[in-house]
Amino acid sequence: MRWFARKTRQDIWDEAIDAPLGDIEAAERIRAICDAAAASATGSAQPGQRERYDRAARVAMEIAMKMSDELMRDDAVRRIVDLCMKASDLKTAQILFRAIQAGWVREAVQRDHPALAQ
Repeated sequence: MRWFARKTRQDIWDEAIDAPLGDIEAAERIRAICDAAAASATGSAQPGQRERYDRAARVAMEIAMKMSDELMRDDAVRRIVDLCMKASDLKTAQILFRAIQAGWVREAVQRDHPALAQ
């Protein structure tokens, strides 16, 4: 009986992207991915949650790399850094922090996460 078959939950980062995203759509998608993965990031000590966080962060980074507008990309990377810090993934957060070019965005990230300045 298919009525009782359990459907697997598809996460936003697992959804296929049909066409190239513009910068605004890419920023919205990264925001949605980071918001959806926040719970997995805080519970990343659990085995299944860590995998969800890893997939979400990887997809968000791939989308951010394709963005052409520097300020929008920096803001998207800031959101990914926040996600990494929630997951206590300091190494990835530091790498992404170095990729932020806008001074005011870097200052905001440093203010929110002082551990990255070291």
